[in-house]
Amino acid sequence: MTLDDLAGIIAARADGDPSSSWTAKLLALGPEKCAEKFGEEAIEAIIEAVKGDQDALTSEAADVLFHLLVMLQSRNVPLADVMAELARRQGQSGLAEKAARKGSAK
Repeated sequence: MTLDDLAGIIAARADGDPSSSWTAKLLALGPEKCAEKFGEEAIEAIIEAVKGDQDALTSEAADVLFHLLVMLQSRNVPLADVMAELARRQGQSGLAEKAARKGSAK
């Protein structure tokens, strides 16, 4: 499965029945709840990375990716836009890109 596949599944379930779909339920709770859940999953991934448990980190990383895509869906931000931004940055040093953003809210 690719991230594009997963984003498509999330989009298809967005208008589903919240009583039968976790994705639909989370999206029905609104963007703030989606962001909160993404943050929780990110923290859990950080904890597993620090602990060094590869299996647990793999599982938490999957949760992070899923909930990132749900959060993007909640704000109508297509994965293609995120990928285009990454492509725009390709070939540029990460240090140079970060310096170009200095003073911005990012």
